Amino acid sequence: MCTRILWNTSGHAVLAGRTMDWPESTEPALTVFPRGIERDGGKLAGTDVVGENPLRWTSRFASIVTTVYGAGTADGLNEGGLAAHMLYLDSTDLGPRDPGRPGLQIGLWIQYLLDAAGTVAEALELLDTCQLVPVELRGFAATVHVALEDASGDSAVVEYLEGRRRVHHDRSYTVMTNEPPYDEQLRLLREQVRIVRELGHDEPGSEVPLPGNVNAVDRFQRAAYFSALLPEPADDRQAVASILAVTRNASVPFGAPYRAGRFRTYNTEYRTVCDLTNRRYFFELATSPNLLWAELDRFDLSPGAPVMTLDPESPELVGDVSAGFGPSPRPF
Repeated sequence: MCTRILWNTSGHAVLAGRTMDWPESTEPALTVFPRGIERDGGKLAGTDVVGENPLRWTSRFASIVTTVYGAGTADGLNEGGLAAHMLYLDSTDLGPRDPGRPGLQIGLWIQYLLDAAGTVAEALELLDTCQLVPVELRGFAATVHVALEDASGDSAVVEYLEGRRRVHHDRSYTVMTNEPPYDEQLRLLREQVRIVRELGHDEPGSEVPLPGNVNAVDRFQRAAYFSALLPEPADDRQAVASILAVTRNASVPFGAPYRAGRFRTYNTEYRTVCDLTNRRYFFELATSPNLLWAELDRFDLSPGAPVMTLDPESPELVGDVSAGFGPSPRPF
């Protein structure tokens, strides 16, 4: 149910890869938002879900994102060099609604940050300007946590547990998955490292025992191991290929069982890579052999420019698809 990997030590571009693991299509659409868009954070598909005192803002930065169900943003980067990724976290608890604080429905959480902040530090300062409000998307409770990174390589993970915000802010926080909460994931990683060393594996190699299932803990530990071993790339192209190799390793194959419940499988639907240095956005649909990308700087990002979208599920798409976007009504 999603993995995020940041590579901020490549010597080339700062890159962040992620998988979107979900039991059905999230109807992804690649969308470019120009600057100057006025938004209402209380709306979900045109319906008021926050009640009184919704957060309202005008976008400072343009962005390229992947939308989810046409109701919010799951992933993306902005022209200021900030990227954000929304991942599922079942134990999310936002606490009771305080109508004295501007409300933001959680599906627009990272779009608000991409609209208004150019760095991780700026995005974290924005967290006190509003209160997140829970919603459902297609019958699923949007219980999520967020990973942030910027072009300097800074990183943060933001969670809400038992009604309180928890922030891990340090460029060393490069890997993130789902359950359990981040503190526990880090503890389990340290425990795995200890076990491996006690078995006599002080150096990386093919004999090192690695967790191999599709649950979040196993994916976290594999992603941490392989991303730490990435060799220095020769160029930006090789750097993107390197981070994609790790995200593919952490992906969930079709039909792999996850757990009992409404859906038993959470296949990887797509993978993305945010190139924060060059403002390129890569997208790979799991059901397609083709890698797509778009360059944010090739779009008209000025206030009043049209919102541009592309359906990444079109089977003929491959390579640089910047010219294939077309004007579209705003999804939100």
